[in-house]
Amino acid sequence: MRTPHALLATAVTTAALAAAAVTPAAAGAAPQPGTYYVQSAVTGLNAADASGTVEQHRPRGDEDRQQWTLRLDGGVHLLENTDSPGACLGRAGDQARTVSCAAAEARWQITPLGSDRYALAAPGADRRLTVAPKPAGATHPAPLSVGSGAGDLAAWYLTPADAPGGPMPPRERRTLDQVTFLTAHNAYANGVDGGFAPPFVDLFPNQSRGIEQQLRDGVRGFMLDVHQTPDGAILCHNSCTLVRRPVALWVDLQRITDFLRVHPDEFVTVFLEDYVDPGVLRAELDRVQGLSDVLYRPDRTGVRENGWPTMGELAAEGHRLLIFTDHSKDADRSAGLTRDTFGVMYQRDWTVENHWSMGPGIGSSDWSCYSRWYDANTTIPLTRTEPGFRPLFVMNHFRDAAVASTASTDNAKLADRARRFCQPAARKKPTYLAVDRYDLGNPTAAVDALNTYTYP
Repeated sequence: MRTPHALLATAVTTAALAAAAVTPAAAGAAPQPGTYYVQSAVTGLNAADASGTVEQHRPRGDEDRQQWTLRLDGGVHLLENTDSPGACLGRAGDQARTVSCAAAEARWQITPLGSDRYALAAPGADRRLTVAPKPAGATHPAPLSVGSGAGDLAAWYLTPADAPGGPMPPRERRTLDQVTFLTAHNAYANGVDGGFAPPFVDLFPNQSRGIEQQLRDGVRGFMLDVHQTPDGAILCHNSCTLVRRPVALWVDLQRITDFLRVHPDEFVTVFLEDYVDPGVLRAELDRVQGLSDVLYRPDRTGVRENGWPTMGELAAEGHRLLIFTDHSKDADRSAGLTRDTFGVMYQRDWTVENHWSMGPGIGSSDWSCYSRWYDANTTIPLTRTEPGFRPLFVMNHFRDAAVASTASTDNAKLADRARRFCQPAARKKPTYLAVDRYDLGNPTAAVDALNTYTYP
C-alpha cells in the first residue's frame, strides 16, 4: 500500500493562466523579470530563506519563503524574497545568505547552461551558487554554498511561480503527458469486490466503489497492491492472511480489459505495488483474455527518443493499457526474468512521483511536493527530464489512513495543491491525480481544470 486555499470553483482557463504568468526565457537568455523558484537541477528542491541562511527545502508553493522576484540591476540580476521586501538572495563568504538588496553581495550574473538551466555566479568571479555534495549514506545537506562549483550541483532551474499555460489540443492530438487522469489510490481496497485486508483494517477502505463502477465513473488510473500466495498474485493490503474473499490480480485486469474492449477511445494505467516473483506475475497476466490486444509498450515505440504519442495514435493502434511496477529491475535481473519482457514497465524508468503521504488520517496536512525517490540511496527529482522525453508525473494526494471526512476535505483542495505546489515542483502538469475516496470532494473537477491547458 502506498500508505500512507480551496478547490478552483471553475476550470482554470488558458487566458487566466497567461495573465498571471511569467514569460519564459528565450533560448540562450536569462529569464524575464518575474517571480520564480530557484530550484536545484539535482535535487528538485527550492532555495528558501531560513532566518537569513539560504537552504534547499521541499517545494511548498508560495509558503516557506521560497519565492524570489527576479529583476535586472544594470547588467546583473537581483532575486528579492517575496516575503521579505529588501532582502535578496546573496552571499556571505562561502555561504548563501539573504542580504540587503542594496549590497554588492546580492548581485548575480545569470548564465544559461542549456536545457532551461542556469548558473548563478558572483559577478566577475568564479563563485557559483551550489548544492553541497552528497555525503555517503545521506541526502544533500540543506544549506547552500557559494564556491567554484561546476556541473549539475551548480545548475539551477528558475521556475516561474505561475507558468504560462498553452491551449489544450483537441482530444485526439493531445500527447499522453499533456493529459491528466483521475487515479484511485488502492483501488482494490473498496470492500465491494471482495476483502482486501485482515478484519480490522478491512473496516477502512480507501475506496467505496468496485473496479467496474470506478471505470464507469471516469477513474483511469488504478493503484493495486499485489502479494504472492499459494493461489497466485492476490490483491491485499500488507498481508493476505485472514482476508475474506480475496481478489486475484487477473480478475481486476480482466475487468479493465473488458471495459477497454467496449470503449475503444479510453486509456487506462495500472500501478502495481508489486511483491510477487516475475514468473508468478507473468502467469497471472497470461490468464487475462485480450490483454495483449490492448497492452501499451512504450519501450518498443521510441518514446524515450521522440516523446509520448497522442491519444489518437494510441487509440488507432489499440494500445490503451499501460502497466507499471514499482519493483526493482536490478533484482529481477538477478532472478533472471525482467517484467518488461512481458509488458510490465518499471515505473522509475517512465515516471516521477511525489511522496505518498500528506500526514495522518486526521489533523494537520503537509502540502509540500517532493520526490518519493529522494533519500540516502536514491536521487530522482520530480524535475527529471531527458532530451526528447518528459516522464509522466504521478501526483499522490492522500493520507496515511483513509478517513472519509478528511478525504473529502483534501479532495476539495486538490486543484489548488496541484497548481500552486506540485506543478511548479515538478515543472510539469500531473498526469495522474491519485486520491482516496474519489467519490468525495469532487476531485473530477480538478482533473477537468488541469485538462484545459498545457504546461510549457
